[in-house]
Amino acid sequence: MFMEDCIFCKIARKEISDSIVHEDENFMAFLDIHPVNPGHTLVIPKKHARWIWDVENFGEYLELTKKIANTLKKAMNTEWIVMGVAGNDIQHAHIHLVPRFKDDGHGGFIKPENIKDIPKEEMKTIQEKIKNLLK
Repeated sequence: MFMEDCIFCKIARKEISDSIVHEDENFMAFLDIHPVNPGHTLVIPKKHARWIWDVENFGEYLELTKKIANTLKKAMNTEWIVMGVAGNDIQHAHIHLVPRFKDDGHGGFIKPENIKDIPKEEMKTIQEKIKNLLK
């Protein structure tokens, strides 16, 4: 079920992270601690899987990701949400949802090195807004 040293498994076990915006029996979504834009959210399966195509209930995973992306549009007041799936950095299936904004410093593609320094209070406000809209 979990891998002992996997950072996302630790988040799923609630050993770390206080930025959860959604949790159900199988999946969890939380704000990225190194956001490339405000509202940058990660969606993970709680059960460890290396790649997204290894995720049990794959259709349910994608439906939840779609629901969160649509919620991010409202919460962050943008129509532009990009989805990224890489899996090279952390070996646990995860999907990045990144709200985009005019002049956000990324250009046509997300620049992973363009991390935004968002104050903790603002991150908490964003988290609460997303959670409330997901209810």
